[in-house]
Amino acid sequence: MDKIKFTPSALTSTRGTLHMLQVIMCVLTFIVSSIWSQPNHTYWVYCMVIWALCPLLTLFITVIEMLLIHKLILYMCMDWDDFTTGMAMMSSLTTFSCAVIYGNFYARRRLIWGWGVTILAVISCLLYCIETFRDKRDATRSATYVAVLPGFLKILEAFVSCIIFVSLTGYVGKPALQWCIVAYAIPFPIIPIIIITNIMTKLKKCLPFSIDKLVIIFLVISVLLYASAAILWPIYSFRGNPKPTDCPGNSCIWSIQFIVTFMTYVNLLLFILDLVFTCLGICGFKRS
Repeated sequence: MDKIKFTPSALTSTRGTLHMLQVIMCVLTFIVSSIWSQPNHTYWVYCMVIWALCPLLTLFITVIEMLLIHKLILYMCMDWDDFTTGMAMMSSLTTFSCAVIYGNFYARRRLIWGWGVTILAVISCLLYCIETFRDKRDATRSATYVAVLPGFLKILEAFVSCIIFVSLTGYVGKPALQWCIVAYAIPFPIIPIIIITNIMTKLKKCLPFSIDKLVIIFLVISVLLYASAAILWPIYSFRGNPKPTDCPGNSCIWSIQFIVTFMTYVNLLLFILDLVFTCLGICGFKRS
């Protein structure tokens, strides 16, 4: 078993340099955005949380690899390559969403701060996309769950759920829409549990039951929940509520409710595909 020791090469390597650039750009984006704040807007809060969490996670991974702790983790329980690739994929998706959100909501012709933050957000996203591409192209890195189809679908499901949650509006006093929120909320915390259990390979082998069978049950329930939301949310959001004549996409509640509707159908499709692939057993857990 490898001992814990300091390895500066983890910082000077291409991977380490990429990680440092990611941390610097995310922190810089966070600082510039905080100067021109929009604290009452959920989209702004979402972006700030992402730009804070992504560099912290990247820094954590860098420190672990710099001290060679990841080799101990790999020996004990976790597929470290699979975990880091999955985190790079999630960071790519979330920083991409922040770049799109900031460009749509806060970048204006006369607002230099908004355009500056958007440009920084795009650069941050590109850095994480480069890491994801490098990891996926590296045949020496193991890919047992997150880096292949089953885990990638789970990451997409969690990501789309986040977009739905930050976009929820207009549900006060409407029981049908409140039920939709419950339908969105039930599957969300279970997804990371499934991902963590599959990454912790030795833990998975020690379980007295088949996690794959439980996943199928979870996916069936998720499909049913999202199917109900896919019917109820558009009906009770848009019935008697046509799109206003003056409805800019960046500030119109009707447009934001449409985003929730669209993302509901996207996640419903993802859960259906996940269920079909899992039942058919065609999404193998190892890279070919």
